[in-house]
Amino acid sequence: MSQWFVEVAVPVPLRQTFTYLSLNKVKKGCRVTVPFGKRTLVGIVVASHSDFNGTVDKLKPLHDILDGEPVLSPILLTLCEWLTHYYHHPIGEVFHTAMPVLLRKGEMLPRDTQQYVKITQTPETLVIEQLSRAPKQLNCWRHCKDNPATLAKITKLYSASIVKALVDKQLLEVIEKPTINESWHENINITGKPIANREQAAAIAAINQQTGFSSFLLEGITGSGKTEVYLQALEKVLLAGKQVLILVPEIGLTPQTVNRFANRFGIDVAVLHSQVTNPERLLIWQRASTNKLGIVIGTRSAIFTPFSNLGMIILDEEHDDSFKQNDGLRYHARDLAVVRAQKEQIPLVLGSGSPSLETLNNALTKRYHHLQLTVRAGAAVIPTQHLLDARDQNLEYGLAPGTIAIIKSHLEANNQVLVFINRKGYAPALLCHHCGHSVECKRCEQPFTVYQSPPRLQCHRCEKTKPLPRICHACGSNELITSGTGTEQIEAGLNRLFPQYSQIRIDSDSIRGKNKLANILSKIDKQEYQLLVGTQILAKGHHFPHVTLVVVLGCDGALYSADFRAPEKLAQLVTQVAGRAGRASKPGEMWLQTHSPEHPLLQDLICNGYQAFSRFLLQERRHVGLPPYRVQCVLRAESTNAELAYDFLMQGRQLLTGGNTLQFVGPIPALVEKKQGRYRFVLIISAHKRSTLHQALRYGIPNITQLSLSAKVRWSVDVDPMDFN
Repeated sequence: MSQWFVEVAVPVPLRQTFTYLSLNKVKKGCRVTVPFGKRTLVGIVVASHSDFNGTVDKLKPLHDILDGEPVLSPILLTLCEWLTHYYHHPIGEVFHTAMPVLLRKGEMLPRDTQQYVKITQTPETLVIEQLSRAPKQLNCWRHCKDNPATLAKITKLYSASIVKALVDKQLLEVIEKPTINESWHENINITGKPIANREQAAAIAAINQQTGFSSFLLEGITGSGKTEVYLQALEKVLLAGKQVLILVPEIGLTPQTVNRFANRFGIDVAVLHSQVTNPERLLIWQRASTNKLGIVIGTRSAIFTPFSNLGMIILDEEHDDSFKQNDGLRYHARDLAVVRAQKEQIPLVLGSGSPSLETLNNALTKRYHHLQLTVRAGAAVIPTQHLLDARDQNLEYGLAPGTIAIIKSHLEANNQVLVFINRKGYAPALLCHHCGHSVECKRCEQPFTVYQSPPRLQCHRCEKTKPLPRICHACGSNELITSGTGTEQIEAGLNRLFPQYSQIRIDSDSIRGKNKLANILSKIDKQEYQLLVGTQILAKGHHFPHVTLVVVLGCDGALYSADFRAPEKLAQLVTQVAGRAGRASKPGEMWLQTHSPEHPLLQDLICNGYQAFSRFLLQERRHVGLPPYRVQCVLRAESTNAELAYDFLMQGRQLLTGGNTLQFVGPIPALVEKKQGRYRFVLIISAHKRSTLHQALRYGIPNITQLSLSAKVRWSVDVDPMDFN
């Protein structure tokens, strides 16, 4: 009887594969269940051999072979291998990250069927009588009677509870039919296509003229029509029967993006983000892999979607930090998109109104094709930008008198006003007015954020909550005051200052729930709200045609941050939020309220704009030897014992050899020094050449893993870090 030795990658934090016995050869990319200690794990086969150099008696047999054919395509297998080597991450965890949750759990791929809804044989008169007190259910039943449709479509139009109620009453039934293998590209019906302006047309032509792999940076000011360039560039791809993957940074951007693409081409657009259920995600995964979907739009993890005929990747708002995974496999979807496009030999379009310095440098050095849109589309004009000096001003709810007057003038002109502050809650701290004591989270050693709705204290690092105290626990005084300003306080203040105008607050606390943000954005478009208060959720890509004023608050802290990327991030944020004003026929303006109006960073940004500012930052980075002119890696460690974390990194530093080619900073406390009771330290490693850094990591990490302290602390490797938190 033949015997095969199967190399399996299992989801454990060990940088190796494990060998198991099998009576059959198993194809690379198939899932198997294997014994691992006392557990049974789902792993991915990376190789099968007919011979083995070690001791066969110690090998365990596979439990089960789950797939006859690989669940991971050759491209995805190659990407996972690249991720393992580039980010120096355990291969089993890489495969685990790349797969949908249900495949990780060992579930089978769904049958290639669709669920349809049809009415039962119940006479209509009886249905009307039975549903006389349930008008929504009656409307749903009538729709199914006149328009047979899939369960997914009916559920979107009405709701899952309404459909379930009708099924329970035996007035509807759900049936499964094999999916019709339609050629979706033959059903494309292009509508609402405008004539591109000169700059847009040049960008579209440049993208369409390239064959094979090409990377493009589409640097367009806010409101310049980057999405229209995407739409017209991918038209040629779709008509040729090839698929398109579009990555966006936030869930909030997907509804409007999906609607625009679906309306333009008249075909189904699949959506992948954190609110998509596991069965829905797996079905999209399978349909994309069998070319039954033309367009997939998703957030970061959608980069792992398998396609049978991928023709283009578009990554919108490429500068956004949301594309970087901050735990586990710390990959950057932008960089992975470049690698995937190269391996698929297809074009990649990176779009942004405030591109990251890494991408901008690649464009300026001709590694990427550089396309620019310098004017706003249609009749819209670029908003004017101003600084408002808040020094020595009597602030009301964090607003200077001049700011209040400007807001009033825009409201009286029947326009909408957006007030931006990137801090949720009522205030970032609660202080004793008598002794100065602040109420801190002991696990994180930082002040609790004050909330008014409902009243509570909450730590933004560990999410711990506690009731608002009545007295100071340090001195017993009842004179407790808030310090600083958050979205709740701005909302309360504007309600008192402008009670005649309706307003809405938009932050991660206020938009929880499916479709809530989409519904709010729809009401904003209908001018049901005149005052918009929010965090960076409002800054990203939204089109508000009636907003003529943007007020930016609370940015001064970023001017003095220890993070060298802080100026870049602040400039991107200000540029993006300013771009929400004046996007239609009405002119717009942005006022940044600050206590540092003479700061050179703000002066340069406001006077010269992001384009000039970003080029200056690149020169500054070159002179001081920071990315993108040097490559970095961060070795992180955390422990309830600060000395253990520090000592581990010190020992790790000694094992990372590179002569004078490596530069070290640390170990030093992370910018977020303590979180959830754990002290956090970082060791920053940099080099001029990427190959030098990776060689040092390749030889050093196995030795670091063997350190006795490695089992006593939590540690991770972060290649190309975006922060030092």
